[in-house]
Amino acid sequence: MINGAPDREKGEERRKEKSRLFWSIVASAIALTLGVVCVVWEGWGAPIRAGGSWLVVKALPLAFWFPGLVKGRLRSAQWTALGCSGYLLEAATRAFEPMPVRGWALAEGVLSVALFGAAVMVVRTYPRRK
Repeated sequence: MINGAPDREKGEERRKEKSRLFWSIVASAIALTLGVVCVVWEGWGAPIRAGGSWLVVKALPLAFWFPGLVKGRLRSAQWTALGCSGYLLEAATRAFEPMPVRGWALAEGVLSVALFGAAVMVVRTYPRRK
């Protein structure tokens, strides 16, 4: 209790809680946007086959992670950070196709990198194990 140590710890906990809330909202918004981009891209924007393709289901993992991201859960943020690499790999692969696809791929790539960063920031707000 020297130098107000308990007060400092409580302030630090409140700051981390606010930071976790902020980054979970940011990660949720980016995940929702990435899911919409994936569905629109493969459904109508520039599908692999005319009339849409089954690649629309690539947005399904985002639907599983979304509720946990909204609540700021550690495990959901960890899985989201891990799963972003798949979206980035697909974006990098399809970025070398003709223009309509290239634009969608670049959007998916930027959103996947942003989602990775936001998910990592959510994870960083949790205390480390000792």
